[in-house]
Amino acid sequence: MQVRIIDHPLIQHKLSLLRDIKTGPKEFRELLEEIAMLMAYEITRNLPLTETEIETPVAKCLCKTLAGKKLAVVPILRAGLGMVSGVVKLIPAAKVGHIGVYRDPESLQPVEYYCKLPPDVAEREIVIIDPMLATGGSAIAAMDMIKRKGGRQIKLMCLVAAPEGIRAVNERHPDVEIYAAAVDERLNEHGYIVPGLGDAGDRIFGTK
Repeated sequence: MQVRIIDHPLIQHKLSLLRDIKTGPKEFRELLEEIAMLMAYEITRNLPLTETEIETPVAKCLCKTLAGKKLAVVPILRAGLGMVSGVVKLIPAAKVGHIGVYRDPESLQPVEYYCKLPPDVAEREIVIIDPMLATGGSAIAAMDMIKRKGGRQIKLMCLVAAPEGIRAVNERHPDVEIYAAAVDERLNEHGYIVPGLGDAGDRIFGTK
């Protein structure tokens, strides 16, 4: 399975707090933002650099700066919204798109309802963000929509993934790298990740 596990101790610690049923919406949102920022740090590790001359208070020197790589962050609504602020705090120049996909509770199939992407999406490296990769249906639908709009350089960032979802994404979009903080055991009969962390959208917004 093509997935990169980001096992930084701070991420793993905060993910444990996030999973806890006793964690309320306010703390859940804060933890989600913090984990997203830490994961974005790892995902952007290989961004190209260039040398730029600057002048410090002491002398001129050559320093490394980002080589103009264009990034776009695309949350899958609605749970992905909880991760946007953490990523954008780290990469303030990133453009933000939005994709609306929900999972039909009976068929477990994705239903697309919204897609708004930066106009130059074909020139950008795109990071799709969603806390959960369960069946993979929503992620695959998002990738399909982005590719129809011309996007090609795509990564998927999630907190918790199920083996079933990883396999589904690998089969449909083998060119997309998946980054996750954890790969859990399986899906249950309702399509929820076990042990997972529950419905991320409900826990972010305090809904049921």
